[in-house]
Amino acid sequence: LKGKRDEANIEVTLHKRENDDTWKVFAKPAKKLKPGNVVVFAEGFSAEVLEKGLGGEVMLRFNRSGMELMSALETHGGMPLPPYIKREGLADARDKADYQTLFADKKGAVAAPTAGLHFTPELMRAIGDKGVSHVTVTLHVGAGTFLPVKVDDTDDHVMHAEWGEISPKTVEAITATRAAGGRVVAIGTTSLRLLESASDENGILHSFEDETDIFITPGYRFRIVDAMLTNFHLPRSTLFMLVSAFAGLDKMKKVYEAAMDRDYRFYSYGDGCLLQRDD
Repeated sequence: LKGKRDEANIEVTLHKRENDDTWKVFAKPAKKLKPGNVVVFAEGFSAEVLEKGLGGEVMLRFNRSGMELMSALETHGGMPLPPYIKREGLADARDKADYQTLFADKKGAVAAPTAGLHFTPELMRAIGDKGVSHVTVTLHVGAGTFLPVKVDDTDDHVMHAEWGEISPKTVEAITATRAAGGRVVAIGTTSLRLLESASDENGILHSFEDETDIFITPGYRFRIVDAMLTNFHLPRSTLFMLVSAFAGLDKMKKVYEAAMDRDYRFYSYGDGCLLQRDD
């Protein structure tokens, strides 16, 4: 959403719903906001700043609620895009098609789980013809997933919580596959994080409907996933730490060197790599 606080231009990205009219957002520039300020997005559509957090996070209470608020957001807002995808205005109709996976079903994420962008209906049919089945999970990707790690000790890094859901049907299918000696391949870091969040120390997967702030770093013992397809991530990010934990840091350094030598594309619209778990 783009709006104004008096004469100051303000842009906010909604990332966590608190109730029918209140959201946590990331504001730019947050330094121009303080509690009590009102940001006007359109005639008759505004929000009051309730409180400020760290890293540009702000709590906003809108002057609309429920479905009326959702309708206003659809009318005046745009799909959030990563900062390295440059647009003069908000995301356009093509972005809404391109930056959305065919698995997407429930609204709530601030970014697409971009490993899923590689899959088309034709590819899914071809995979199915090979005898490979698939199931889905839901994780409302939050902006915290992509924030750089700015501390020297990863134990001091705080992950933002994200809401996720794994249905009993999905648990049943994955459990049956593992029992039959099959492999579980996660499409993207989001799917992997959720599956690991829903597993216990004995490697048993459970249905899940809750928030997760799991932070996977080298040394983590994976319980569910055997392989993963993922894109190439930013250095010093929690996502690169995750793939290094999964496939091994030395291997990932070689993978990234090879990707750069071959001019592979990085980030959301980039190329992907299939990684095997390093036990």
